[in-house]
Amino acid sequence: MKISRMNPFEGSGKTVAFFDVETEEGLNIKGFTLVEGSNGLFASAPREKGKDDKYYDRVYVPKELKEQLTEMAVAKYKEVSQGATTTST
Repeated sequence: MKISRMNPFEGSGKTVAFFDVETEEGLNIKGFTLVEGSNGLFASAPREKGKDDKYYDRVYVPKELKEQLTEMAVAKYKEVSQGATTTST
């Protein structure tokens, strides 16, 4: 599994980036978000708003895999963010 795209988000709110994941089998899942929570950054699966106005995950990610995905996403986000800061100065 790898992060195939990482786009930092400059708007307001808790979302800091959007990213896509590619599996070893070549499956590309788009629409993950990196969110700033009370315990730090975490990966959130793609979501969809239901008719009841609640949000539901479109992809189920088991806990162990979600922890691994969060670590990978945070590392990639820091890499991309540092690159953006370095090139702008």
